[in-house]
Amino acid sequence: KQWYQRRVAITAGDEMADLLGSVNTTASMRHICQRHRDILQDYTQEYCKTKSNIQAFKDREELLGSVHQVNSFKNGLNNRKQDFFLKENENITGADGVTNDAISIAIATKENLYSQRGGLSGITNKMNAISNKFPMIGSLMNKINVRSRRDSIIMAAVITGCLIALFLFA
Repeated sequence: KQWYQRRVAITAGDEMADLLGSVNTTASMRHICQRHRDILQDYTQEYCKTKSNIQAFKDREELLGSVHQVNSFKNGLNNRKQDFFLKENENITGADGVTNDAISIAIATKENLYSQRGGLSGITNKMNAISNKFPMIGSLMNKINVRSRRDSIIMAAVITGCLIALFLFA
């Protein structure tokens, strides 16, 4: 079909050239006809080149396909799916091991946090008991907490001032 269309275009170009040769034509009409003929020739050459490249590619794939068949018989592998499934199985096995490791780390972390929670709640209970027995110690602890908060606010203000100065002068 494509060859037929190409042949029709060539015939139409030749008929147009004959028509222009028999009639009084201008130079621009002859130039347009010649330009169309040149374009058609370029397309024809490109078509032939592409057609030969496709045929060479098909021949190469056919040749390599027969080589692959011989190799697959020698190696006992009938298709690539087996290799894919083997690699996928290895990946799943590796992922399963990594998942098990992550779960064991999470369980160990959970147990460690529970033991720390127990220790800290014991310390808190003892401190509350001491502050209830000795009101003087309770008031001292409150003063320490107030000073600690005040020091934190002062440090935050100093750091903020330094950052603002850094951004302004940088």
